[in-house]
Amino acid sequence: MNEALTGLAALSLAAWLYLVFLRGRFWRAEPRLALPAQAQDCPGAWPAVAAVVPARNEALLIGRALGAVLAQDYPGALTLVVVDDHSEDGTAEAARKAAAAAGQGDRVSVVRAAPLPAGWAGKPWALAQGVERAEAIAPEARYLWFTDADIEHDPPVLRALVARAEAGRLDLVSLMALLNCDSRWERLLMPAFVFFFRKLYPFAWVNDPKRGTAAAAGGCMLVRRGALEAAGGLGAIRGALIDDCALAGAIKPDGPIWLGLATATRSVRRYAGLGGIWNMVARTAFAQLRHSAALLVATIIAMFVVYLGPPIAAIAGGLAGAVPAAVMGLAAWLLMAGAYGPTLRLYRRPAWSAVLLPAAALLYTLMTVDSARRHWRGRGGRWKGRTHAPAATPPPDDGGPGAG
Repeated sequence: MNEALTGLAALSLAAWLYLVFLRGRFWRAEPRLALPAQAQDCPGAWPAVAAVVPARNEALLIGRALGAVLAQDYPGALTLVVVDDHSEDGTAEAARKAAAAAGQGDRVSVVRAAPLPAGWAGKPWALAQGVERAEAIAPEARYLWFTDADIEHDPPVLRALVARAEAGRLDLVSLMALLNCDSRWERLLMPAFVFFFRKLYPFAWVNDPKRGTAAAAGGCMLVRRGALEAAGGLGAIRGALIDDCALAGAIKPDGPIWLGLATATRSVRRYAGLGGIWNMVARTAFAQLRHSAALLVATIIAMFVVYLGPPIAAIAGGLAGAVPAAVMGLAAWLLMAGAYGPTLRLYRRPAWSAVLLPAAALLYTLMTVDSARRHWRGRGGRWKGRTHAPAATPPPDDGGPGAG
């Protein structure tokens, strides 16, 4: 018993030493996108931008999202295309009303997506439909701004995105939106979601042109139009359920990309209960593992060692008098809490809530197992009444889903 606890504690401590010191310092709550105070922050003339908003059954939220896009203080030309992805709740009409209420109906084009072709996932197809319309009504647009129907941006965000892209000659600039964190389940799981994403895709590695790690956050992606075309357009990721990271992986080989955290870009979607978060994660978690049973088993083991191992070794070791296990388990637990601290501060959560990260990790592991179960039962990728079973485009990753 004591030997097993000591072995578990040693593995957990070794894992956290690697994560903290050798995995791109992923735990830092940065980089952040600097918001320019004046229009002169962009080198040269401000290029034209076409915003594309894919929306499926978002009548309750799309008004806020479109209002925020239309309120951007962007000095250049901005055209907005809303793609109604076969909604059943009046999303298209809600979008038109929001545009009219803002007095900018002439800047908004609302289109209904064509029937979903075989081999395409819903969101890439909706984005492709939006790009097609943008090419027709705004052929001069240098950038495409993909932003979701549940995302709200402060007025300077687009200026900041374009300024960053122009100054760094970047092909993709993406922001991970600040997630809603009001309900009990959101407070437990949303900061952990961001922490796990940054561990899987360290932002410093994503932003390093010399590394193969590529990732993006689908709620806010500014893409250089020429780079998208060079990557093969949305067709290059047509079957991807994790479309944002797949798009980043398609673009990065030919040009630099940048991914950062945001506070001025926020999700307005709320999850009052566990079920909504569970379904959101289970929709794509097994796709992240490339639908591999072996990777699923490896992930379960890694999550147990990394997140549950430290408290188990610290508490059980202390009770059993296994001093080495208790000391190493406590050290690993403290490293875990310290690494989680910057994310908790970003979300304005108290430092003591770091002790709940193992519970969040356990729930995310169960969601991943459920994602595999759904896939094997032919219900993989189900979201908003639609089930996808295409061959997923594997997201790029140099560490594997269970890395750390």
